[in-house]
Amino acid sequence: MQVSNQNSWHNSYLFGMSKSFLIWTFTLTVCFLVVGFPLVVIMMTVGVLAAVVLQSILPTSAILLVSGSILGITTIIILLSSIFLTIKGIRPDEVQWLGWLHDKETMKQTSVYASCPLTCGINQI
Repeated sequence: MQVSNQNSWHNSYLFGMSKSFLIWTFTLTVCFLVVGFPLVVIMMTVGVLAAVVLQSILPTSAILLVSGSILGITTIIILLSSIFLTIKGIRPDEVQWLGWLHDKETMKQTSVYASCPLTCGINQI
């Protein structure tokens, strides 16, 4: 009985850790592509220039080397960041700026009209 309880706790802990890691990986990838778009443009510009320079040294594999390096370094940075955040115990659903991950009901916006300060206190007879 003791072994089965420990095993289920261990499985749920591993499931929670892997879920947190996958959510962090997805979130950081999306944030990098959307928010970090200027950084992506700069990285690709440097990559193109590096491929042109390397073309004289490595004529057949310059583009493959540069593009693989850029994609590999970006992937490693995202994965290491996800591992760090997961090991640190920071859960993605507890981060305030990740509102779309919260399971809570979305707040309903009510319209506020300009005439409200004049008419809100008036009771209809």
